Amino acid sequence: MIVLVVGENREYLCRLGEEIGSDLGILSVPEDAEIGDVIETHLGNKFTVMEPRVTDLFRHLERTGTPILPRDVGLIIGMAGIGQGDRVLDAGTGTGILSICLGRIGANVTTYEKNLKFVEVAQDNIIKAKVEDNVEIRGRDIIEDLDILNNFSVVTLDMKNAEVVVDHARYLLKTGGSLVVYSPFIESAKRVVECARNAGLSDIKTIDTIQREIEFGERGSRPQTRGVGHSGYLTFARKYT
Repeated sequence: MIVLVVGENREYLCRLGEEIGSDLGILSVPEDAEIGDVIETHLGNKFTVMEPRVTDLFRHLERTGTPILPRDVGLIIGMAGIGQGDRVLDAGTGTGILSICLGRIGANVTTYEKNLKFVEVAQDNIIKAKVEDNVEIRGRDIIEDLDILNNFSVVTLDMKNAEVVVDHARYLLKTGGSLVVYSPFIESAKRVVECARNAGLSDIKTIDTIQREIEFGERGSRPQTRGVGHSGYLTFARKYT
């Protein structure tokens, strides 16, 4: 069982029975530890055992690159209306964060990743997140299987040349289904929109995902000026007929 142990300015994702060494001392997590238990390092520093949430997994799971951010995952789930029992086709698994989040809310996800090193990492992350019953990862290019894939509630794409798959979106989606494409550059988002139009999809829109944290100080309150806050472009479309 995977748990999160949280102390003062420290947190670790670990298995029950694991031993963790840090500047706060050696922490031995008991095999029979339960959520809410407080355990101590050999130096007396206290840690609380917690069940990891998806946001905790985002911080601690092994990465193979830049994963999709939680705020973008939230937009995808909310704007595409993804829920329990939906069949989701995903391409560009990467670290597996999106598939894990969708599996956690009860969607049944088939995700494609052609980089086999990424597949190994994502599969391990899927098991750690305890969503292996909801998420199937296939280690090959989705383009190879386009002719046999159909009747999905949602298709999510985070891959180069996503427009190749967008061209087939009408065959992949069931009526009323949604297409979601993450694009790192506006030029690729434009190509996706053009392909979605040519494919006969409806309600096509692209949004720029920007988030700014608010700072509260004695002199006043304002958004942070550090960083851009931009992560990428999300294009949404639906199949109506």
